[in-house]
Amino acid sequence: MAETIRMLIAVFGNAASMSLYAAPMVTFRRIIRKKSTEEFSCIPYIIGLLNCLLYTWYGLPVVSCKWENFPIVTVNGVGIVLELSYVLIYFWFTSSKGKVKVAMTAIPVVLVFCITAAVSAFAFHDNRHRKILVGSIGLVVSVTLYGSPLVAMKKVIQTKSVEFMPITLSVCSFFSSTLWLIYGLLIRDIFVAGPSVLGTPLSILQLVLYCKYRKGSVVEEPSKGDQEKGNLEKVDMEMGKVETNVTNHMNENL
Repeated sequence: MAETIRMLIAVFGNAASMSLYAAPMVTFRRIIRKKSTEEFSCIPYIIGLLNCLLYTWYGLPVVSCKWENFPIVTVNGVGIVLELSYVLIYFWFTSSKGKVKVAMTAIPVVLVFCITAAVSAFAFHDNRHRKILVGSIGLVVSVTLYGSPLVAMKKVIQTKSVEFMPITLSVCSFFSSTLWLIYGLLIRDIFVAGPSVLGTPLSILQLVLYCKYRKGSVVEEPSKGDQEKGNLEKVDMEMGKVETNVTNHMNENL
């Protein structure tokens, strides 16, 4: 029974996390359509790629005991594919100067993962120490990613408008962090539950702020023609504002 509950939570956690990984597709549809990266930054996607690489490695039998963390491998494996796709699309459509920036950011990130994987595989000969090494580094990266919505929340409070914080992302973040927190506690793994200790309260705070300030957002009723032509542009701009804010926060951390 306990194993069934854990698997159900893991399945729902996978679904919520995949929704978060898929969210930037709106932004990259815009980049492909305009053939320009505009003012968007590649840093969030490169850091996200590092996070997925570390936790996929953490869940493999090389680090974990057999396949005890298989659900973590599946969701982060999908994350690797999506985040890598975002980085490659960004690299293709950015300027020559932007390509250099992508390379200068991505190469150290790949090196961090390769060194972590090599040390954990060859320097340590038991799963416990391997999990401590990989999990600790993954925890730091995850906390950085979970802390990034603080920028968007600050903007919401300053403007008293939720246009900078789409409700869909907040809801997906809440379910994802909550489910992985429960799963991590059930399997008694601090490196799985740890990031959600910060992520869950932050996602709840996002929902509270949304409920408080959503009436303060001015929403004009568009005509039918405007709806047909402008809805995608509006979503793109909202996603762009959020990701630009997140990028600035990550740049400060880096």
